[in-house]
Amino acid sequence: MNDSGDSNNDGDGEDQEGSSNSKKTSVEDALTSFREQWQRELEISPQHEPNKIPTPVLNTEAPDDDTTNIENRAKSLFLKGIEYEQSRKFYEAIQFYKRAVTLIPDIEFRLYESTKLKTRDRFEEDKDEQIENDLFSSNEKDEDDNEDEKTDLLAKLSRIVNRNQWVCTPKFQQSTTHISALPMEIVFYILRWVVSSELDLRSLEMFSRVCRGFYVSARDSEIWRLACVRAWGVNCGNFGPKYQSWRDMYIQRPRMRYNGCYISKTTYIRHGENSFQDQFYRPWHLVEYFRYLRFFPEGRVLMLTSTDEAQSCVTALKYRIPRNASVLIGHYRLHDNSVMLVLKKQETKGNGNTIVPRRKKRGEAIHDSGEQAFHVQFDIQNHHRKRNSQLAWMSYNIFTKYRNGQEGTTCLSLGARYPPLKFSRVKSYTQDSEAPLQ
Repeated sequence: MNDSGDSNNDGDGEDQEGSSNSKKTSVEDALTSFREQWQRELEISPQHEPNKIPTPVLNTEAPDDDTTNIENRAKSLFLKGIEYEQSRKFYEAIQFYKRAVTLIPDIEFRLYESTKLKTRDRFEEDKDEQIENDLFSSNEKDEDDNEDEKTDLLAKLSRIVNRNQWVCTPKFQQSTTHISALPMEIVFYILRWVVSSELDLRSLEMFSRVCRGFYVSARDSEIWRLACVRAWGVNCGNFGPKYQSWRDMYIQRPRMRYNGCYISKTTYIRHGENSFQDQFYRPWHLVEYFRYLRFFPEGRVLMLTSTDEAQSCVTALKYRIPRNASVLIGHYRLHDNSVMLVLKKQETKGNGNTIVPRRKKRGEAIHDSGEQAFHVQFDIQNHHRKRNSQLAWMSYNIFTKYRNGQEGTTCLSLGARYPPLKFSRVKSYTQDSEAPLQ
């Protein structure tokens, strides 16, 4: 009995071991097949990178990736719309624009901000500073060293332009008429409008930086001769033998600058009155005001003294006939390196007619302030290597003429109370061109 029981137990044990081995084999086969399938999927996947363990990606980054993809897609659609619009396929362009705006409503502004060059402002400042140095630099040593090089460059470029018989050539093929199709006479006439009657020679220098044809056109001696005649009038004379050209004369000879204002800031302390309650209290007042001078090429000058902000004061001097009644109007005359001004107050008018003085009552005293004329003389100086950018006071006289025929003269002493006026460019003065240079 025992033997049979033992044999039965042994048989059962062998059956259990066999079943367990078969289970292990099936599990290993399943794991092996899973690994092989997983390897095949990894090899097929385009994002597979060998010898790299995949790292889990947080779910919080998924929305940012989706937003970036949507923005990139909207940008590409908008750019395609621009291409279709440039090729005059407006219907297709509108379709792409609508699809881009549907994804991101402000895609146009985003695309502009992303494609805008950050160094543009810095480049413009450097270019403006270089143009200012070319026109108004007072470093005579550098000018003498570069004068021969500029003359040789102008002669070389002039030969090239004359040989080609055109001002410039278009860089890309265009369906419209290019400026290179215009003859030189028309280009010179356009440049007279660029300089205008306000003598905006700074815009002419910017024009000369475009290409060699524009450089040669901007150095036309007739344009610079007309500019000199308008700046000095009957006292212009000829450029030789002191100066090498009309342009050299306009740059180096003392003159006024017309594309801005000469501004001075005056500050002084004034004693106040003692308080009747406290005799030991002595107040002091700090007085601060600005003086503005605007010159016009034909000899007209405006002067304004005010405590207001510079923006409003500069705007008041934009036109030859100012609306602000406190602006003094007069004329100036250049003499060597000095300028003499004669200024008067504007006539007070109402409804287009001169105001009739109030009829005095019997026994009332009449106050006769007289008609005043301000005679001022300045010395034209250079400031911070910029030519003609400072006016130093030389004399300041006030001539008064009363109704009874008497005249009076007041000579003001010049000192720290009258600081020099420094030039500041105003962009709005040369924004429009009303008449060509003649």
